[in-house]
Amino acid sequence: MPEVIFNGPNGRIEGRYQPGKEPNAPIAILLHPHPEFGGTMNNQIIYHLYYMFVERGFAVLRFNSRGVGRSQGLFDHGPGELSDAAAALDWLQTQNKESQGCWIAGFSFGSWIGMQLLMRRPEVEGFISVAPQENLYDFSFLAPCPSSGLIIHGENDTVSPPYEVQKLVDKLHEQKGITIEQQIIEGANHFFEGKIEELIENCSEYLDRRRADIAAGGGR
Repeated sequence: MPEVIFNGPNGRIEGRYQPGKEPNAPIAILLHPHPEFGGTMNNQIIYHLYYMFVERGFAVLRFNSRGVGRSQGLFDHGPGELSDAAAALDWLQTQNKESQGCWIAGFSFGSWIGMQLLMRRPEVEGFISVAPQENLYDFSFLAPCPSSGLIIHGENDTVSPPYEVQKLVDKLHEQKGITIEQQIIEGANHFFEGKIEELIENCSEYLDRRRADIAAGGGR
C-alpha cells in the first residue's frame, strides 16, 4: 500500500495507492466523509472498501482532499473537493492506461462528491454510495444518472435519515437505462458502528454480482 503524492488543482494531494494485479485491471477511487467532522482517507469504512477492491484485483486509490492530512489547501465546501477527486481519478487513469472498468465509492459527504464526479466521467461503470445525505446536499445534478449503482444506508441513521435517502432512490428509480439497488442495514447508524463487517459483505456481494453481469454483456 504505497503512499503517493500527486498534483491537485490546489497543490499536492496525499494518497494511498495499490496497483492492480494485471495491466488491464479495473480501477476504483474512494472518497472520504466530511473533513470538518474528522473525515479522512483512513476512515474505517473507506479503509475497508479500499481493501474490498484490492482483494478483487483492482488498482485502487484513496486520498485526502484539500486541507486534510498532508494534502495542501483549505476545505472548499464541495467544489474544490470535486476538483480534487477529478484530479485523483486523472492520476489513477494515468497510472493504468490499459485499465478496463472504473468504479467510484464514497461515504457520506464523499458519496455526494463521488456522484458528482460520476456525472463528469462517462467511463465509470458503477458506483457504491454509502449513506448519502440527501437531506443536506443537492443531488438534482443526477439527471440523468449515467451509471447503475448501489445506495446503501443504515436503518437507524439520524444524520442521513432513511426517509430522506428514499427520496433520492425514488428519483433515480424513475430514470431509464440504469438500475439503482437500495440496501438498508438493519440496526445500523450513520457510522455503521458494529455493522461495518455486514456493510462490506453487502457491498462485496453487489460488486461481484455487477461485475459478473457486465462481463456477461449485461451493460450498465
